[in-house]
Amino acid sequence: MRETPAARTSVPGAAVIRAAAVAAALLTVAAGLGVRSAAGGDVAKYAGDALYTVLIHILVVVLVPRVRPPTAAAVALAFSWAVELAQLTGVPAELSRQSTVARLVLGSTFNAPDLFWYAVGGALAWAVHRRLPSGRPARA
Repeated sequence: MRETPAARTSVPGAAVIRAAAVAAALLTVAAGLGVRSAAGGDVAKYAGDALYTVLIHILVVVLVPRVRPPTAAAVALAFSWAVELAQLTGVPAELSRQSTVARLVLGSTFNAPDLFWYAVGGALAWAVHRRLPSGRPARA
């Protein structure tokens, strides 16, 4: 069967998905900075945790544009939890003392409630991602 022009244009290609994901990553970083500047305390901290996992989810999409939403969410959540659990070792704290980038990416101190807020971020990213066009070829 031949693909119709409408079917070809209804599903975005990898480059379009990547470009949209990069834009979403920039918006997510802006949202994190905005929350940090507008709110303080637990609101900023836990919103930042959720947005961290959202950002990781988006970066997974940048790397693998046609990844399924549950897979991207699972990878993002596993990465976030692994970073948080690594804080129990003291290695991220040491790296954070040496580098601002390490502090932003790895944090320094384990905090059990962060695990919940990472799950919230993963669920949010999954919910948004699943409503987007899949990027998979349309079936005839």
